[in-house]
Amino acid sequence: MKKTILLLLFCSIMIPISAQKTFEQKADSIIALMTLDEKTGQLNMVTGNWEATGPVLRGSDDKVKLLKEGKIGSMLNIRGTKHTRDMQAQALSSRLGIPLLFGLDVIHGYRTVFPIPLAISSSFDPEAIILASRVAARESVVSGIHWTFSPMIDVSRDPRWGRVMEGPGEDTYWASIMAKAMVEGYQQPFDDGLELMACAKHFAAYGAAIGGRDYNTVDISMQTLHNVYLPPFKAAADSGIASFMCAFNEINGVPASGNKYLYDILYNTWGYKGLVVSDWGSIGEMVVHGYSKDRETAAQQAIEAGVTIDMESNCYSRYLKQLVEEGKVSEQTLDNEVRKVLVQKYKLGLFDDPYRYCNPEKEANEILTPANREAARDVARKSIILLKNEGLLPVEMPKKIAVIGPYAGAKRDMDGNWTVATDKDVAVTLLEALKTRYPGSEISFAKGFDSKENNDRSGFEEAITIAGKADIVLLTLGEHWGMSGEARSRGDIHLPGVQEELACKIYETNKNTITLVMGGRPMIFNQVSEKAPAILYTWWLGTEAGNAMLDVICGEYNPSARVPMSFPKHLGQIPVYYNRKNSGRPSVDAEGNYSNRYIDIDYKPRYPFAYGLSYTSFEYKDITVSKDNDRILIKLNLTNTGDYDGKELVQVYVRKLWGESTRPIKELKACENIFLKKGENKEIEMSIPCSGLRYYGQNGWEDGKGDYKIFVGRNAEEMIFDTEIPVY
Repeated sequence: MKKTILLLLFCSIMIPISAQKTFEQKADSIIALMTLDEKTGQLNMVTGNWEATGPVLRGSDDKVKLLKEGKIGSMLNIRGTKHTRDMQAQALSSRLGIPLLFGLDVIHGYRTVFPIPLAISSSFDPEAIILASRVAARESVVSGIHWTFSPMIDVSRDPRWGRVMEGPGEDTYWASIMAKAMVEGYQQPFDDGLELMACAKHFAAYGAAIGGRDYNTVDISMQTLHNVYLPPFKAAADSGIASFMCAFNEINGVPASGNKYLYDILYNTWGYKGLVVSDWGSIGEMVVHGYSKDRETAAQQAIEAGVTIDMESNCYSRYLKQLVEEGKVSEQTLDNEVRKVLVQKYKLGLFDDPYRYCNPEKEANEILTPANREAARDVARKSIILLKNEGLLPVEMPKKIAVIGPYAGAKRDMDGNWTVATDKDVAVTLLEALKTRYPGSEISFAKGFDSKENNDRSGFEEAITIAGKADIVLLTLGEHWGMSGEARSRGDIHLPGVQEELACKIYETNKNTITLVMGGRPMIFNQVSEKAPAILYTWWLGTEAGNAMLDVICGEYNPSARVPMSFPKHLGQIPVYYNRKNSGRPSVDAEGNYSNRYIDIDYKPRYPFAYGLSYTSFEYKDITVSKDNDRILIKLNLTNTGDYDGKELVQVYVRKLWGESTRPIKELKACENIFLKKGENKEIEMSIPCSGLRYYGQNGWEDGKGDYKIFVGRNAEEMIFDTEIPVY
C-alpha cells in the first residue's frame, strides 16, 4: 500500500504543472485507500505528556502502538528535532505511512521569548507584531513544530480573567488588525519552504466568561457576538489562517465544540477552507455542560457541526468508526474532515519529506540568535507604557542606584506565563542589565517583599534603608509569573499583598523613585497611581526584558505604547471598557443626579483604553473630516512640539447617533502610529471605509448608513476634536 502512495506521488511530480492535481485531489487519492480506523486516526490528536496543558486523560492506549496502527494524526507538546523525528518515524511505519502534524502553544515566542501578547498589543504597531510572530515561527519550524495554537484573538473586557495576557485587549477593531498581523507573521513561508500553521482561538466569545472565571459560561446577545467577538476571527479567516480552535464556553445554550451556528458562519458565510481543532478535551466536556447525553453523542455532535480534530478527549477515536458503521454519521462527513487534515500536511510539504522540519543543524544555529534577541528587545521596549511622569523620566543614571522588589532579579518573572519551550535562565533581568550597563555605579538591591508570601513585611526596613541612601530608586512591583494565564483568574486584581504599603514608604523616603509594574493583566494600584512620581507598566517582556526597561528609563527609546484594555479604578467597576453603550440616563459626575453612576465609587477607569504618555508632546491642528466616495476622510497637521523624537498614536473614533439598533458611544475605526523628530510636523491623512461602518442589528446585518459623530483623540476619553457628518 505504501508503494501505491509513493507511485501516486511520483506521478503527480511527473505531470506538467498545469495538469498537477490539487491538494484536495491528492488527499482524496489517499482517502480512497484508508480504512475507517485510519480515517478516524487522522482526526485524533494526543499529547506527548511532557508539557501537558490540560488534565491528562488517564487509561489511554499505548501511543506508540496507536501511531504504528495509523490511529493518531497529530500530536502536541512534543518539540525538538530529535523527538519529533522519533515520533514521525513511528507514524511512518504504519500501513499507509501518513506523516504526523506536531503542534505546540507558541504563544509569545519559542525559545526567544517576546512580551506577552497583551503587551505586544500595547505597541499598536503591526510591524512589531509581525516581527515577533515571524521570529517565533522560524524558531518553531526549525525545531520540528508545524503548528502553533496562536493567535488568541478573544476580545476581553474583564481583567480578572487570567487569559487576557494571551490576547489583544478590549477593542474589536484593533484585535482584528492584530489578528491579521499575527497570521501574516506566522504563516508566510520561509525561503527554504518551511512554514507554520497558525490557529485562531478561541472560537468564539471565550473572552466573555462570566465573572472573568476561566472556563465559565458565556451569555451574550447575537448583536454582541457579531459586533464585538466575531470580527477578529473573520479577519483571521480572510487572512488565510490554517486552523481555528473551539472555545470552551457555550453560545446561546450550545457549547462551541458542537455549535452548528458558529461553524455555519465559519464555513458557509465566511467561506473558510481550513480545519477546526477542539480545545483540550472540550468535545468530551459537552457532556459535563449538560448538552450531550454521553461521549458518543458528543463525538457525533462535534463532527456534524464541523470540528475536524479532537484534542485529547478520545471521543473521535473511540466512537467515530462505530457512528459511521451505524449510519449515525455519514462517511462523507468523515471524509470531508480527513481531507482538511491531509491538505494541510500536503501544504506543509510533509508528504514530500516528512522530516523536512527535523534538521538539527538549523535548530542548533537559529535559536536564541543575537538577531532574534535584538528583535525581542525592540518589541519589548515598544510594549512599555508610560503611565505617569512628573519630570523624572528619562534619567541619566547616577552613581548610587537602589533597586527594590523581587521582580528586578527574577529571571522567570521576566518571561511570564505560557512559555512552554523557553530556557528558564536566559532572560535578562533589570538588575543584570543595570550591572552590565553601569559597572561604575553603586547598585544596591533589596527584595522588600516576597512575591509569593505577599503579606510579609520583614524586608521593608532593608528596602527603606537603601532607598534613603540612593540618588535614584527603581521599584519593581506586580504579579509573579504564575498569577496570570490559563486557569489563573483572580477575584481581586489589586497589587498583591503589601506592595502598595511598601511603595508609599519608599516614595516618602526618596522622591526620585521610578516604579515599574510587571504582570499579565491590568491591575488596580490607586495609591501608587496617586503618589508615584513616575510609573512604567512593563508587563512581562521576555528574554530581553531588563535591557528594554533600561532603554526606556534612560531615554534611548521614547515610550510609545498605549493601554490596550482599560485599567479599572475599583473592582466594582468591572467590566469597564470604553466602547460601552449609552443608557437613557448616561453617567454624569454630579452627585444626586439620577444617572448611570455609582454613589460610592467613580464609574471611570483609572487609565482608559489607548492611554499612554511620551517624553515629548504633540500638537494637532487643522483637523478636517469629509465624505469622499466610499470612505470618510480625516486630515490633520501633527507637530512634535517637545524635546525628543517620538511616536504619537493618532486615533479616530466614530459614533452612530441613531438607528434601528443602538450603537456604542465610541468605536475605534482607524489608528496610526506617527513618528516625528522633535520640531517636525506632518500632514496626516487617514480614512475609514464606509463598509467598516456595517454592524449586526436587530434585523441582521445593516449597511451602517446614517448620521455620525467623528472624534479624533489621544485616548478613548481625551478627545481633541469632534464633528458630525452624514454617511448615506
